Amino acid sequence: MTVRHRQRGWVGLLVLLLALVVVGLLARTALKQYGVASGLDAGERTVKKLPPGASEVDQAAAVTPRNALERARGVQDMVRQGAADQEKRIDDAIPK
Repeated sequence: MTVRHRQRGWVGLLVLLLALVVVGLLARTALKQYGVASGLDAGERTVKKLPPGASEVDQAAAVTPRNALERARGVQDMVRQGAADQEKRIDDAIPK
């Protein structure tokens, strides 16, 4: 009985440490699945190699988003631009 009493604090600390490790691994896995944390290096994420003399369109297409949030922001910007263009066309089509 006295041996368990002495080790009770250490066992509790080990259990807490193990729980912390498990939560950390689960969080890392979840973040990777959601696209928030990627496993690529910083150099691989940003720009692909292009031949010399590539046009602006090619350069813009070569820049890859780093994660899902950036892709979502890009889609949002594209939708806003399309809405502004459509609003302008509608305003131009209405006779004054």
